[in-house]
Amino acid sequence: MILASRIRTVLLSVVLLSVSSRAAADTIVLKNGRRIIALSAVEEGDKVKYLTSAGELSLPKSIVDHIEKGGSVPMAGSTGADAANLDITPPVMQSSGAIAEVEHGAVHDGAIDREYIAKLEGAARSGGRPANQSAALGHHLAANFELSRGDMEHALSDARTALNYAPEEPALLLNVGYLLLRRSEFKESLEYLERARRFAPDNPDVPKLEGWAYYGLNKIAQAVAEWKRAQALRPDKEVQLALDRALADKQEEESYKENESSHFKLRYSGAAAPALAREVLRTLERHFSAIESQLNFTPAEPIGVILYTQDAFSDITKAPSWAGALNDGRIRVPVQGLAGVDSELSRVLKHELTHSFIAQKTRSACMGLAASCTIHAPAWIQEGLAQWMEGQRSREDAAVLLQIYNDNKAIPLSRLEGSWLNMSGDTARYAYAWALANIEYIVQADGMGDIERILDRIGAGMATEAALRDVLHSGYDDLMQSAAEYLRKTYAR
Repeated sequence: MILASRIRTVLLSVVLLSVSSRAAADTIVLKNGRRIIALSAVEEGDKVKYLTSAGELSLPKSIVDHIEKGGSVPMAGSTGADAANLDITPPVMQSSGAIAEVEHGAVHDGAIDREYIAKLEGAARSGGRPANQSAALGHHLAANFELSRGDMEHALSDARTALNYAPEEPALLLNVGYLLLRRSEFKESLEYLERARRFAPDNPDVPKLEGWAYYGLNKIAQAVAEWKRAQALRPDKEVQLALDRALADKQEEESYKENESSHFKLRYSGAAAPALAREVLRTLERHFSAIESQLNFTPAEPIGVILYTQDAFSDITKAPSWAGALNDGRIRVPVQGLAGVDSELSRVLKHELTHSFIAQKTRSACMGLAASCTIHAPAWIQEGLAQWMEGQRSREDAAVLLQIYNDNKAIPLSRLEGSWLNMSGDTARYAYAWALANIEYIVQADGMGDIERILDRIGAGMATEAALRDVLHSGYDDLMQSAAEYLRKTYAR
């Protein structure tokens, strides 16, 4: 079921990375015996408010028996999360001693030697196949160097240039396919991977990467087939983990019904009424149009949505009992007991859909397995913008935020880029509010166009603060000061 008092949601596949295996927690024991694990829980009037990585939630005090303080909760890295702890390993181009000179000349002393690569290109124009291979390798090495620095745009450019000199080299085709996967451009990735298959039909990296592409396109059966083929060619723990997850999805969804709209592919349990599924699609399309207009961006790939019963949601996602939704490349929502889309479910859908927009706009890859995600936008932008899109504003939190800022206790935005799960309950509540305040200031000052440009620069590989300086002409400290001044002028009495 969807928790009725959701205030703020969070993309679990982002925040469950890079945290310790256990964290301090409180346990809310309900009168019906159900236990809810939370980061913190407090009684406020006739409510019990509790903080989770899904945000701040509340329950009627009348249904709570008692609160157990100071327990622990399993986090990513525990046994239950191991199945999602995957990376997409890039393909490797084998080289011989004959081209060792290129390997040392193209990249050295922490930089790409463009002059050396230009000489390789010149030799290739008048030389034969070995000269072309050397030029291809030079650009391939440059692409790998740029990838290691997070510069996806230039990495892809060099990888494609390498193919100009060796268009039938499987490793180069695989590399372009891999980089496109990292950018969530699944259809185009498949084109390069199929070309690689023609020249190297028994290369296990081809079905391995094609499995990721099909999974990203929500074509689970094809993903399973490719990963089984990859395992037959070369057993691989990484592939087996992905295959196990895909098989679990496939088994659960075999009896599911399907529906789709212009931008979504929806699968839903028979426990969800077809009318609800249609209403979810209509709601998502309405939110899609609104976010598309705000961000001036249209995701190229269809977005997968799965509607579960509560038990199936828990079994498949391994999410905590308090999680109301999850976005790991597919929007996964438990809807048991709902006959229609109420205001709360609508907000949850818009929040999670915002994460999907941000992921595709910033060229982030997240294909259904949490740690396979390559997330570029920092947590404070993700959560601030998702809250703003669902209609939240800073009025209620402005006074407290101003007091914290004036007392020189504001957390720098640079410390809010990564996971928030190691924070105390009060600090996390502050982080959500402070993230929203900074996004709200940016939007109110110069419009959503600045958010759009910041995300574009992050997607091109620019560090977040550098993107802010390029667009807003201010760094983190200046932004925080401006956000505080905005709160003072707008909400202070």
